[in-house]
Amino acid sequence: MSSAVTTAEAPAVTVTRIGGRIGAEIGGVRLGGDLGPAAVAAIRSALLAHKVVFFPGQDHLDEDGHEAFAALLGTPVAHPTVPSADGRYALGIDSRHGARANQWHTDVTFVPAYPAFSVLRAVTVPPYGGDTLWANTAAAYADLPAPLQALADGLRALHTNEYDYAALRTGDVPDALAEYREVFTSTSFLTEHPVVRVHPETGERTLLLGSFVQRIAGLTGRDSRALIDLLQAYVERPENTVRRHWRAGDVAIWDNRATQHYGVDDSGDHERVLRRVTVDGDVPVGPDGTPSRLLSPEAVPAPSFGIPSGASAAEPAATA
Repeated sequence: MSSAVTTAEAPAVTVTRIGGRIGAEIGGVRLGGDLGPAAVAAIRSALLAHKVVFFPGQDHLDEDGHEAFAALLGTPVAHPTVPSADGRYALGIDSRHGARANQWHTDVTFVPAYPAFSVLRAVTVPPYGGDTLWANTAAAYADLPAPLQALADGLRALHTNEYDYAALRTGDVPDALAEYREVFTSTSFLTEHPVVRVHPETGERTLLLGSFVQRIAGLTGRDSRALIDLLQAYVERPENTVRRHWRAGDVAIWDNRATQHYGVDDSGDHERVLRRVTVDGDVPVGPDGTPSRLLSPEAVPAPSFGIPSGASAAEPAATA
């Protein structure tokens, strides 16, 4: 299904649905910081509706243009612990460093106000493999039988970066893992989130899980693991997912409050380089109105560049 937004400023912004429950491709747009308000509004609307949107052929984008476009969606924010690739906001996702996010996760949920949106740009792609999958966590919640929805609505979970979601591929040396883990956990975070988040823009209820979850609050390890696995299985159902094969110059944007994603580690030793800029989010609230809370450290420290995660919540909302 395809739709188009036509204005003098954005004459041919098209939105083509590519999955039954998640995913759309947007055409007629040249991404950058000079994109006008009508086009940005159309992109945001499609993003909220389809959870992840794809823009092929954005070869013109460089680090500055990538960041400038992301700023049209909100306030860019750097990763809390991992240094950026450009000294500002762009996180490097580089196979040469031995780490790939081959686990289902939502970005940076070990802090309370994790990113609202992630903007990912393909720089170098392998000749095969290296796809990324996304899952719709609102559809997953809607799939739960009523008794499981009622149970999930009352649960809280502890998220931490002590769990290393970016596993080494076969053949990498232990020293590389140790070095990566030392950086990734240079500040150890522990945050309590509701298992069900009420989306601040759509009002949908979404499952807030993924591989940063350490355990369900108040449960033993065995019971916690069984319940996490049960709920996570609904997220990973094939009908709730979409898979993208990257081409150099492709850009993907996802609503990080309503999705999980998984980078498939199946491209052997071939180089795979992407850049990710995230847009700051707000503190999740559960169905009972109780917000997430940071357990440790006492506050989210500022990264090497820019504001700490969640600091933009006190600023006026960005408008397009």
